[in-house]
Parts: sequence; C-alpha cells; structure tokens
Amino acid sequence: MDGAEVMRDFLPSSPFVQHLGVRLADLGAGTARLVLPYDERLVTIGTTIHGGAVATLADTAAMAAAWSGAPAPESLRGSTVDLTVHYLAPATETDLVAEARVLRRGRSIVHIAVDVSAGDAPVAHAVATYKLG
Repeated sequence: MDGAEVMRDFLPSSPFVQHLGVRLADLGAGTARLVLPYDERLVTIGTTIHGGAVATLADTAAMAAAWSGAPAPESLRGSTVDLTVHYLAPATETDLVAEARVLRRGRSIVHIAVDVSAGDAPVAHAVATYKLG
C-alpha cells in the first residue's frame, strides 16, 4: 500500500474530517484536491466562513498531498510542523476547494503549497511543512 492509498482510506474515516464534511476530490503523486462544502456551522459572522475552517482545509489538503507519492510506513504517523496561511478574500456561503502540491520532498520532511478558492475567486494561499513518520 502506498501513501495515496492510505489517504484514500484515512480521509473518509477520520472523525474530524467527517465532522467538517471535507471530501477528497482528487489525489495524484504529490497533489491533492479537497472540497469543504458550505455549512452554516462554519460561519463566524453573517455568512462569512471562519478563517479556522479555511486553515483546516489547507492543512488537511497539505497532509494528503504529502502522503500521496510517498511510501506508506508500517506505523502511520505524521504531523504538521508549520502552516502559514495568507487570507486573500473572505468566503461567503460557498463551497471551498483546496489544491495542494508538493514543492519539495525529503526523506521525512515535505514542503507543500496550497491554494484555497471559492469558485474562481482565490480565498487563501498557504505553505506547509509536514513530517511523515
């Protein structure tokens, strides 16, 4: 089993991912596209989606991209080492899509860029460092 297969199994079974309703739309070698469907429970004020929900989507997409294209270890462990999110525009009453791509892969450290959008409108850009194992 490789890391992509692990992510295809893990994401739908993760209680937190299920709670948010995040869906895996696409997964390739070093890439991932995830969707966060709009839900009123994600709103902070009015109809604006909370920045924490945007950051969580970016973090989850980065994790999926980091694992895809990597061999799966016997003991599945990983963690976000760093996540920086630049918010570009608010998202209101819309599904969000995160597109993540690996920028550089080391033995256990992976650097990932993530773009979050609402349709054609950019919402956030994130960079993440993820540790496999």
